Amino acid sequence: MRTALWYFDFVSPFAYICLHRLKELPADLLIEYRPVLFAGLLNHWGQKGPAELQPKRRYTYRWSHWTAIRLGLPFSYPATHPFNPLHHLRLAIACGSKPEAVRKIFDSIWTTGGDASDQGRFAALAQELGVDREKLENSEIKTILRNNTQDAARRGVFGVPTFELDGELFWGADSVDFLGAFVADPSVVHNEEMRRLDGLPEGATRKGN
Repeated sequence: MRTALWYFDFVSPFAYICLHRLKELPADLLIEYRPVLFAGLLNHWGQKGPAELQPKRRYTYRWSHWTAIRLGLPFSYPATHPFNPLHHLRLAIACGSKPEAVRKIFDSIWTTGGDASDQGRFAALAQELGVDREKLENSEIKTILRNNTQDAARRGVFGVPTFELDGELFWGADSVDFLGAFVADPSVVHNEEMRRLDGLPEGATRKGN
């Protein structure tokens, strides 16, 4: 049985949507959940997040809302966005990054419209998951999150959600179809044209890059 790594951050609406599409993947493909700090990936690659460019932020919010409704998913943006997901990521790790816990955390953020930064709400969520909040300050948990993020960057992960299987990356909420096709037939990636694209030379670059 093959295992794909799934890199995610709770701050991402795309990751929430992707979570609900995991069931579309082949049943014999195991998914290993890997919480990462999206901001850390952005810093590593020198990028801005979707919410940091106003026109892109507006489109992101509209597209994710429309897509969730189209897929029949319960969905409501939290009271403020972006928010700091650090404690939620640590909570997931404290729960062993188990699918049931990860889904509870995602749902608490993306289905209620509540304030994801509200400490009372977070305390109730941690209690529901059976985690003592003091445990989230454990250096081991912090190290796991940092290592997850650094390892993801080393593997070429630049955004969330991203799947990794057999050294190949599949990024975005809509990458489920691409990954499924690759599982069924690796030649969708391992072919002459894809190799040509991997080495395609640049014809121009922006000044300052």
